Amino acid sequence: MGYLQGDQPINISKLLSMHAEREKIAMLTAYDSTMSALLNRCGVESILIGDSLGNVIQGQSSTTPVTVEQMVYHTQCVVRANTHAFLIADLPFASYGDPIQALDSAAQLMRAGADMVKLEGGGDWQLEIIQYLVERSVPVCAHLGLLPQSIHLLGSFKVQGKTKTAAQVMHEQALACEQVGAQMVVLEAIPSSLGRQITDSVSIPTIGIGAGPDCSGQVLVLQDMLGISTGHQPKFVKNFVEGHPSIEAAIKTYVREVKSGKFPGPEHGYSG
Repeated sequence: MGYLQGDQPINISKLLSMHAEREKIAMLTAYDSTMSALLNRCGVESILIGDSLGNVIQGQSSTTPVTVEQMVYHTQCVVRANTHAFLIADLPFASYGDPIQALDSAAQLMRAGADMVKLEGGGDWQLEIIQYLVERSVPVCAHLGLLPQSIHLLGSFKVQGKTKTAAQVMHEQALACEQVGAQMVVLEAIPSSLGRQITDSVSIPTIGIGAGPDCSGQVLVLQDMLGISTGHQPKFVKNFVEGHPSIEAAIKTYVREVKSGKFPGPEHGYSG
């Protein structure tokens, strides 16, 4: 199971190889040292230090209040206990409005120990940011579909890419993100068929969260898969603690189900 077969940490070359060989990638979020250590023991191959910490750690109604300084702090916490997993840190809201600001924000996260940074959106200006960062040796993960940082524009959390036009635009954005240098892309809350189409079209890993079973890998917010988040749970969430004696057993089950393709099931996906 991934790096558990050896002592070498996961790097981007390994993840690209896994995508090419159709070996599923198991990713979860973490925001502190204790959970970082646990996820490493359980075989999680990539950890996302997500700005979702605004919701699940800070109790905010959205991710927009999260700052670069807070992301740096939580990245440092995760890094201290990380032994093998590939670490991706979110660039938070309004921290990459222009190339210079984006590089400064990304540099802070990379110096804190992140292996890659993630930013939301695939429009022209985001593509410019991705290319600018990659040309300056900053690995980038793109994020398409439902964009939590844009919730005040969207008005609510809803499935994206459902119309033929919207799906085509997102497909083209994914290809453009790869072309300008993104080495991974998160696909959130889109029809399963679109998740499959994008995954089949790009040579970089796609990480799904509500994007169907055909993505290169899957990610969930840790608190969601442990059944301890408050409020409405999205359709794509599964409580892995149910039927298991411990958090560790639940996380190991999540990894097994992602690797085997059992999770996500049809009940966790969206139609076009």
